[in-house]
Amino acid sequence: MSEPFLPISRRALVLAAGSLAAVAALPADVAFAQRKAQADADVAELMKAGDLPDQAIGATDAKVTVVEYASMTCGHCANFHKKVFPALKAKYVDTGKVRFIMREFPLDDLAAAASMLSRCAGGSDVTKSYDLTAILFEKQEEWAFVKGNPVPKLFEIAKQAGFTQDSFDKCLTDQKLLEQITAIRERGSSKFGVNSTPSFFINGKRMNDAPTVESFEKMIEPMLKAS
Repeated sequence: MSEPFLPISRRALVLAAGSLAAVAALPADVAFAQRKAQADADVAELMKAGDLPDQAIGATDAKVTVVEYASMTCGHCANFHKKVFPALKAKYVDTGKVRFIMREFPLDDLAAAASMLSRCAGGSDVTKSYDLTAILFEKQEEWAFVKGNPVPKLFEIAKQAGFTQDSFDKCLTDQKLLEQITAIRERGSSKFGVNSTPSFFINGKRMNDAPTVESFEKMIEPMLKAS
């Protein structure tokens, strides 16, 4: 199962350095996105570079590329990154067979904030971004679903990645970064029909099965064997 596509609802997330601008509602018609939900993606269009560089790991010449659209507040995304991704990475990414790209598809403002922190943590070092992403998914229940203000707990986790109060506040008030992440989400919806998270494309082919190691193997292995 996956988290449903929903309009942004947390519009009043107050941060220590001010207010995080609300992530704009997607302009794409939801019914249109749902009609496209089972369609594969044009590979050239899917891999087209955006304003914000992809968070990609694995060999640049890998025969297979997996693109994931994920929300940091999505429970199914957290389950994938905790229980499936490590094995998938060890078998395919670390061996040079697969290049893995994680793209932001925040379902609410808090998810956008977490994505911003992951971006800021890594800068040009994607590994550091993935490291913080892994921690945030591992501890998702501690910050994403708490009562009251989630910011103190989010800052506590961010400190593990080297954030100070100043760098934390600066990251979460970076309007350009927020707009870039929002653009990734908008393009995923309008161009590729993404309407739930996590959503996966493997060499442009949409994964319709639950994201288990076995379902990835089912799609990846024939692609690796193809000439």
